[in-house]
Amino acid sequence: MNQEQIIQNTITFVKKELKDAEGGHDWFHIERVFKNALLISTEEKVDVFVVSLAALLHDIADPKFHNGDENLGPKIATQFLIEQKVPKEIGQHVVKIIKNVSFKNSLEDDSKQFTSKELEVVQDADRLDAIGAIGIARCFNYGGFKDRALYDPEIIPNLTMTKEEYKTSTAPTINHFYEKLLLLKDKMNTTSGKKIAESRHQFMETYLQQFYDEWNGKL
Repeated sequence: MNQEQIIQNTITFVKKELKDAEGGHDWFHIERVFKNALLISTEEKVDVFVVSLAALLHDIADPKFHNGDENLGPKIATQFLIEQKVPKEIGQHVVKIIKNVSFKNSLEDDSKQFTSKELEVVQDADRLDAIGAIGIARCFNYGGFKDRALYDPEIIPNLTMTKEEYKTSTAPTINHFYEKLLLLKDKMNTTSGKKIAESRHQFMETYLQQFYDEWNGKL
């Protein structure tokens, strides 16, 4: 089976697996990350096949929708890649990316954390979908899904979160901008990622100013 056919099979598989997913983590999120990853790959020396598979499979079983199970996604991806007869070394690389792509893992002080150029590309692609206009929409969609308040001036954002605190947070949605979204611009790995993130970051800053002005009756 050639690489193109495996990519098409992966798309079909992911669409089926995520057909009932929450709106911010559904097939369309995967598709945007996939497109972002391919765009960034044009300016990076990476294995595009690895990047493609990792981008498509990175949220195949997001832990926050599976009782915090961080092993389920890698397990499902591993089985699928074996079934597709993907070479073992490539499959292992893809699974390592899936295990390390998440923002919450960056909250751990772990010097042994896996790194690769392919991970950097997929990570940037995923983070780009968390900021800007779509990032804002996804943020509030998930907040609504979890029945969280939009904003509470009395609840201050936690800027020194541990991974466990991040996973169990029930803070208002606006807090998430400060606890994650506004931090992503400076966490980009690639030149392309950094460039694209600048304008999306600025859009979020403008949005927040508008939000506070409306909240406080200034507009």
